Amino acid sequence: MPPNLAALGAERDRIRAQHNRPAGLRPASSARGIHHTALVSSDVERTVRFYQDVLEFPLTELIENRDYPGSSHFFFDVGNGNLLAFFDFPGLDLGPYAEVLGGLHHIAISVEPERWRHLVGNLEQGGVEHVVHSDTSVYFKDPDGARLELIHDPLGEMYGTQVL
Repeated sequence: MPPNLAALGAERDRIRAQHNRPAGLRPASSARGIHHTALVSSDVERTVRFYQDVLEFPLTELIENRDYPGSSHFFFDVGNGNLLAFFDFPGLDLGPYAEVLGGLHHIAISVEPERWRHLVGNLEQGGVEHVVHSDTSVYFKDPDGARLELIHDPLGEMYGTQVL
């Protein structure tokens, strides 16, 4: 049975009215920012080639994972002091990426409009399946199936609407 869209919209409106405070009335966040978002890689070199060569996010460090001997923990610079990190877990035979409740839907990374067009070209040249949405966003999957979005809206803006 399809969801009742009117009821879902009314619930969203209720939650927004109850919890979303105007910018001038919002308290400051207790956080400084996201230190890193960590994903799982099945192949370190393949992941490095994709993120550094196709997406042009520089690899900044590759160390052993302190929690699992033999595992790597590596980081890419995604701008503005933000890092995208990966772990590999050799020998654990993890299954394929799955979108599950509480799991990752996608990571949206802001890039300058000129850079966005260039990176879409890199995806095309690399044979990476992708979907361009509204000439603002491009959605695609990394080599392990994690969904990514490159968006040329500035940070804190979504399709022309300030969200921060």
